[in-house]
Amino acid sequence: MKHPCSQIQSFVNAAATPAEHLAWDEALLEYCEQTGLSTLRFWEPDTYFIVLGLANEVAKETNPAACERLGIPILRRCSGGGAVVQGPGCLNYSLVLPLAFTPGLETVTGANRHIMERHTAALSELLGRAVEWRGCTDLALDGRKFSGNAQRRARHSLLFHGTFLLNFDLQLVSQVMPQPSRQPGYRAGRAHGDFLINLGMSADVVCQSLRTAWNAGKSSPPQLEARVDALVQEKYARIEWNLRR
Repeated sequence: MKHPCSQIQSFVNAAATPAEHLAWDEALLEYCEQTGLSTLRFWEPDTYFIVLGLANEVAKETNPAACERLGIPILRRCSGGGAVVQGPGCLNYSLVLPLAFTPGLETVTGANRHIMERHTAALSELLGRAVEWRGCTDLALDGRKFSGNAQRRARHSLLFHGTFLLNFDLQLVSQVMPQPSRQPGYRAGRAHGDFLINLGMSADVVCQSLRTAWNAGKSSPPQLEARVDALVQEKYARIEWNLRR
């Protein structure tokens, strides 16, 4: 049985900057921790930037010189996982749930299993073909990755977020990122251009697929702007956070 506060409300977020988008994820996790309310947020970047996982090293996972030449900033999120390039043609989602939402969320592996199985089924139905759950939290078609995911856990809640490649400039990835220092076995050493694939569909249909999978209703964003602004100033706009060793 679901937690009594588990009704998921979804919304599309139009934060102005990459730092604000990353701050929204942490603010929503805090919000769930305080209230027990679940949210499903969607957002699409309108500029290019790199997002490092919490423990990633800048020099290992990016090409800083190329990023500087191309004017692509490097930021860091609050969750684990590997570095990703963001930009137009990517759809991002943030799913924030209380751990009591359903059995299995109490552990990292249990949460991965529950959420990835649901997303695999939803995307397979949407695409009309088998979607593969590969590595820890990748989604792939015929062995080529179109979605990566990660999670951040609080005492009573979790943030599970990821990216769908829809119509992204895949050639850019090789310019600003070397081969990742950690790779899932199914990648088999393939270059970015041979490993990644776009779905070639609109964001709206993917959003609706996830809303249906989570039985989520549409709503307005919670009023978290003050906390988002504070997190941007304290963390996500600071070199000390983004480029730390």
